[in-house]
Amino acid sequence: MTVLIAGGGIGGLALALSLHQIGVKCRVFESVKEIKPLGVGINVLPHACRELIELGLQEELERTSIRTSELAYFSKHGKRIWTEPRGIDAGYKWPQYSIHRGELQFILLRAAIERLGAENIVTGHHVSRWEETANGVRAHFTDKDGKAVGSEEGSLLIACDGIHSTIRSKLFPDEGPPIWSRRILWRGVTVAKPFMTGSSMIMAGYPQVKFVAYPISKPDQNGMQMINWIAEREFEETYEWRREDYNRAAKLEEFAPLFEHWNFGWLDVPGLIRDAEYCFEYPLVDRDPRERWSYGRVTLLGDAAHPMYPIGSNGSSQAILDARVLAREIQDKGETIAALDAYEAERRPATSQLVLLNRGNGPERVMEMVEQRAPNGFNVVTEVLSQQELEEVANNYKKVAGFQVEALNARPSIVQPKMAMVK
Repeated sequence: MTVLIAGGGIGGLALALSLHQIGVKCRVFESVKEIKPLGVGINVLPHACRELIELGLQEELERTSIRTSELAYFSKHGKRIWTEPRGIDAGYKWPQYSIHRGELQFILLRAAIERLGAENIVTGHHVSRWEETANGVRAHFTDKDGKAVGSEEGSLLIACDGIHSTIRSKLFPDEGPPIWSRRILWRGVTVAKPFMTGSSMIMAGYPQVKFVAYPISKPDQNGMQMINWIAEREFEETYEWRREDYNRAAKLEEFAPLFEHWNFGWLDVPGLIRDAEYCFEYPLVDRDPRERWSYGRVTLLGDAAHPMYPIGSNGSSQAILDARVLAREIQDKGETIAALDAYEAERRPATSQLVLLNRGNGPERVMEMVEQRAPNGFNVVTEVLSQQELEEVANNYKKVAGFQVEALNARPSIVQPKMAMVK
């Protein structure tokens, strides 16, 4: 039979390519009529880059992204707290990529159309309900107006339909909306001169007022790069957030004044904000980890399973890992409930821990510690934090997120592909 995948985002397409790689038929059903390259920059960590490379996508990734060479944390005064190499420069066998989310999605989409066939990437189909059959599951679909557009039978139904997953909402009808942290991210893209190495990712400030920046394109003929940036602030408990609005155009007056003096010389934060080509507002939200993902022949994957704060560059990376582990279990156990159970047994505890760790600011906790101990600044960071404290925060996060250098380099491939692929 055919595995039914609800959602044509990064997780859903990574799963489709992984199933194709092991010779398992699948179809992707995406709610929107036309898939567009939406979003802003994201980072794909080495353990997820490894999986994309094993799917044969390295050439396009190299062409459209930046190999991240270092990650550096700074105080709100622009003083260096901690710097560590990333990707190949950190000793991994695989790079870390900084890339526009839309570029990554379209790399996956083009590969899926080429390998699976365009007829197996179905748009304008939103899962409205499903029921299990004697041999599998039958999913029913509607269009954006709620009009029925047919049904499909398959062996399994995998929910890759994001933080607002319809399938998750039916499995957990009392869950309610995502949990807002009282923090909002304004995410923009600006063409500007390279900063630091030209492949550096920086974070400055502390959780309540923070700025992140990294390049997502190679320098053009004028030496300019596309810089992805994120401005973040925390609101008071009385603030009435526009909860119904996602991906809305930014109001600069709501955050730009907080950063007007953040010109560090090596990075002009007010200039990046002022010269942005576009900027959108994103609430910092997640959901509580659930006690289970799989119900019969249905399971959750990616943001439908474990939406988390975009801290530590882990959202898309964890969705890709979900896809690969699920493909491995299907390869081993067939298109069965046992495969879903084994996938969940490995991925749910790991991602649940990561959701909670990100609520505690993950590796960015060093910035919070500095602000608490030295709000007026410091000369050298070791006046505020010991080298041991810095290393413990960084290493603990890598361990939980599953990308310690030695462990990842020694780990065998998740998926052992078959030579023959289906179409």
